[in-house]
Amino acid sequence: MSSVTTHILDTALGQPARGIALRLERDACGDWDMLATGITDDDGRCRDLTTQPLQAGRYRLTADIGAYFTRSGRDTLYTSAQIDFVMTENGGHYHLPFLISPWSWSTYRGS
Repeated sequence: MSSVTTHILDTALGQPARGIALRLERDACGDWDMLATGITDDDGRCRDLTTQPLQAGRYRLTADIGAYFTRSGRDTLYTSAQIDFVMTENGGHYHLPFLISPWSWSTYRGS
């Protein structure tokens, strides 16, 4: 069984990105089932996105970064950033951070 957390950093400002809406979905034979939603805290983290252990399968974690940039009065190219990933049977904890700026974003598997 596995869990998911995230941390979003605004690399253009060099600070955590607070107040970003998140959603976690699981692939169900081509349809996506909503599992959880969350909002990043003042440190840009969402520590409690999953409250139940997750099974192996394909998932996607989506961050609504467009609304975040709009609130701060900045133009952006991206309305959302999405990590499409596969969780294995022995996956353990998945910490999937987003590094965002108005014109780019990236991710990695953290610890």
